[in-house]
Amino acid sequence: MAWYNFVACFFLGVFLINSLPHLVHGVSGDRFPTPFAKPPGKGLSSPILNVVWALINIVVCFLLYKAAKISMSNIWTVILFAAGFIIMSFRLSSVLTNKLNS
Repeated sequence: MAWYNFVACFFLGVFLINSLPHLVHGVSGDRFPTPFAKPPGKGLSSPILNVVWALINIVVCFLLYKAAKISMSNIWTVILFAAGFIIMSFRLSSVLTNKLNS
């Protein structure tokens, strides 16, 4: 496997976890920060924009999945996917806690 397949595995986890809060807030009708808010990432975007952003993230996930060639037979692809998912989970948790509480 080429090095970029492993990078794709990591970012597949990152984009997958990033799509979830946007999708949940969007379909729940809640406003939530997106990169398109004013100021970017700090202001609140509409529920529709959150659903769009979640779908964009899911499309990126699909493309990364194709590039990643993730497989249970190659444990490193699974470890890198899980690392991206876990690291981004904690990052989102800390960033969003600070933004939404201030």
